[in-house]
Amino acid sequence: MNATPPHDAKNRYLKDKSTEVTDSTLANYKTTLNIFCDWLGDRGILFLNTLTSDDIQQFKEWRGEGVKTITLKTDMTCIKGFVRFCEHINAVPDGLHMMVRVPKPNHEDEVASSILSRNEATAILAYLDKHEYASLRHVMFLLLWKTGMRRSALYALDVDDFDGGPKPHLRLRHRPHEGTPLKNKHRGERDVRISSETAAVISDFLKWNHPGAEDEYGRTALIMSSQGNRCEPSTIQRNIYTVTRPCHYTGECPLGRDFSECEATSYNTASKCPASVGPHALRRGYVTESLNAGQPKDVTADRVDMSLEVLDKHYDHATKSQKMERREDYLIDI
Repeated sequence: MNATPPHDAKNRYLKDKSTEVTDSTLANYKTTLNIFCDWLGDRGILFLNTLTSDDIQQFKEWRGEGVKTITLKTDMTCIKGFVRFCEHINAVPDGLHMMVRVPKPNHEDEVASSILSRNEATAILAYLDKHEYASLRHVMFLLLWKTGMRRSALYALDVDDFDGGPKPHLRLRHRPHEGTPLKNKHRGERDVRISSETAAVISDFLKWNHPGAEDEYGRTALIMSSQGNRCEPSTIQRNIYTVTRPCHYTGECPLGRDFSECEATSYNTASKCPASVGPHALRRGYVTESLNAGQPKDVTADRVDMSLEVLDKHYDHATKSQKMERREDYLIDI
């Protein structure tokens, strides 16, 4: 076996995976493996040819003390793939990856609970229509709620991807070499129909509030700040946390907090509000409410670029009663 330092193997692994996964996934791999390699260094393991299954198990136990089970599962899955790669480059004993134990969270641990309801979304949209009409934040929230698209897909949209004609729609395209990849790459490309009402808001935004600037690729982002820059995913995140705080769209705090003492009242601290949610909660809400309204699962899955398995497990938060109601129209008495 080769005497390979952990961080050297990590860098080779990340380079090998860079053509297979998205930038965000690669960044997650890097974070996990940096933690793992630093831990090995602290333990005096300077070369991977001395790595044992017991070392990996001790890392798992140490890591498990500070993170949730679902996070530990993600971390150990990453490390298992890394160890398999290390076998390939003759840095660790053959078969070592088979000794990596990946935890199996229960269903409740795996399914995120954050979701925006239809009633909440309706109230937020009513507020935006009245007080922030055709603003950048209005368009952000409207598109995420009405289409169920990912935050990264919203970030990738250009003005030219919007068609406000007789059949208004948005074109989602994978452009990795220009900084806007889609999560599922070319498989995630699709045209997404929107209502004429939604299209009208976008048109008014482009007419009155959009800077119209171009980036270095000659592209004009749809979601653009007043400074003329494509809004980063983190900016989208902060705006959604801001507008979903109940105090923002109702003027009242359901938690009974004093506004003058609340730490979540500013744009940069809105995520600290226990009642606010991020963009992914809108995606879950869209999927659940669409299914409750009778939209077929395969139509919903195609629209949001999601497998049926993932939809069922992670995104459909309907109650048992709601699921019974969905089946009602299809039942036949025999």
